[in-house]
Amino acid sequence: MYTLSLNHSTICIHFPQITEFAAQFLCKTMIRLRYRRIEIGTGDGGISNLGFGKRGIVTSCRAVLLPRFGGPEMLEFRDNVSVPDLKPNQVLVRARAVSINPLDTRMRSGYGRSIFEPLLPLILGRDISGEVAAVGNSVKSLTVGQDVFGALHPTAVRGTYTDYAILAEDELAPKPGSLSHVEASAIPFAALTAWRALKSTARIREGHRVLVIGGGGAVGFSAIQLAVAAGCHVSTTCGGESISRILAAGAEQAIDYTSEDAEVALKGHFDAVLDTIGVPDTERMGISLLKKGGHYMTLQGEAASVTDRHGLAIGLPMAAAILLKKQIQYRYSHGIEYWWNYMRADAEGLHEIRRLSEAGKLQLPVDKTFPISQVREAHEAKDRRQIPGKVVLEID
Repeated sequence: MYTLSLNHSTICIHFPQITEFAAQFLCKTMIRLRYRRIEIGTGDGGISNLGFGKRGIVTSCRAVLLPRFGGPEMLEFRDNVSVPDLKPNQVLVRARAVSINPLDTRMRSGYGRSIFEPLLPLILGRDISGEVAAVGNSVKSLTVGQDVFGALHPTAVRGTYTDYAILAEDELAPKPGSLSHVEASAIPFAALTAWRALKSTARIREGHRVLVIGGGGAVGFSAIQLAVAAGCHVSTTCGGESISRILAAGAEQAIDYTSEDAEVALKGHFDAVLDTIGVPDTERMGISLLKKGGHYMTLQGEAASVTDRHGLAIGLPMAAAILLKKQIQYRYSHGIEYWWNYMRADAEGLHEIRRLSEAGKLQLPVDKTFPISQVREAHEAKDRRQIPGKVVLEID
């Protein structure tokens, strides 16, 4: 027996005697009629392939498009945005909540223009929490109906501000059961950025001293919690409003940069410095506080800004030359390693982030939620710094 489910105005029809050929014909007919979601499954809970290679077939959905760069008014909430076919390693996720990251507002304003302008319109968004709607043929670790969370790479063109997002299998993990979709959606991108710096680059371990410059933001606070969980001694600079939360997370020292001289207050030297601010003063301070052989990592690498100024052909080689020059300079002058760090997919990291989140050792508080239809208002609030913490878009 086959079941045909149409998620346009929720219709379910049972076919006790239908053949696979007839079911396939019905499915293709309904796609032509522009039904958004079509599932054909066996009555006992199994699924018929029908030649499509996935359980659910979504041809269009709602999404927030960015047709050109600018302010929040550029964001357009549209119906009937097409959904690409899944590649074998990809997963279609029915989004329930997506968080707003600083990268989203910067990309909307034109950051990375040299890369993204030829690809407009874009769908912004990196974080997601939702349910698996369909899987590619080679996906083994996730199943349809499973709650998942994850994050896309910074250069992804089709983001998560949409009913149905597409991510690679290694960009997703089962959602922590103790967290809501809103809470889970705030974590992956920031935590994976911090993981890449501390675990993949600096290779922190128990007993290391770690300094996080700018511990009050999402990446900084994630880094503090990851370092504490690894058994490190953590110090940080932050605004006064974040001190109690940071100390409660296990940091040994939290310095209010608005009222104290951090260089005077910080004692000793560190094995790793993660600089989430990345201005010349914080770079100078971070490097001066490192031990020989230590790692300085900044999130404010110059690759995108240099390519925006000079174009890809000149900008990318120029950015690589700038990075190499700094690496050689600091290796010989201070005996330290210098890095620009970016988020990237890391299945091992995401599963460890999930484990820590489940155990209550890694969480990012959400300050405010908006329905996705109010995405302009949410971006405007972030631009005006009316909401200092995490903002999440809910998708009904």
